[in-house]
Amino acid sequence: MAADATAIKQAMQGDWVSIAPEIRPSASKNPDGSLKPFYLTRAFRYHPSDRFELEIVNSADPYGAVPLARIRIGGHMFWQGPHPVAPGAQKVDFVADEAYEVTPLAQGFADVLNKVASAGYAPWAVNAPQSIFGKTFVPFGLKEGTNFMEYDLVYLRGELLFWGARNVDGRGFDTEQNRPTNLQIPLVRK
Repeated sequence: MAADATAIKQAMQGDWVSIAPEIRPSASKNPDGSLKPFYLTRAFRYHPSDRFELEIVNSADPYGAVPLARIRIGGHMFWQGPHPVAPGAQKVDFVADEAYEVTPLAQGFADVLNKVASAGYAPWAVNAPQSIFGKTFVPFGLKEGTNFMEYDLVYLRGELLFWGARNVDGRGFDTEQNRPTNLQIPLVRK
């Protein structure tokens, strides 16, 4: 693992972005029981010493024309060895142990946050970021004093950086058993 992971880490350094808006199943459901779609774009930066920064912009529509929120996460990646999804893929745990911030980009989203995530926060307002790092944040299932973590994977093929595809039933990557088994749409080098 050491040589493969070392080469991947070296090749991954720098900035990566979504090719186009992406769709994921969310954990939320529509009235008919189907999963609500989650539309987003990603911007990822991998630093030496296994540090990362991730910015996600969540949108109300599949084309990214109506942004709802910006989420910024910073922390460390912990490499856990080969993943069987593809030769050279690696199991990686992403831990947000440095920063986690949410910025409402639409009034409707700020209004929702003011109803469901007001305790311990200033009033939520459009374009006003707030740190949720280490705090309870019900909309994302975060508990005070706990760092957000995902059991994910990384696969680098040329100038394409893949992570794991979301589970089709909306489950998060919150346990080793929920670690992804497929690849999602790749990021491209910026």
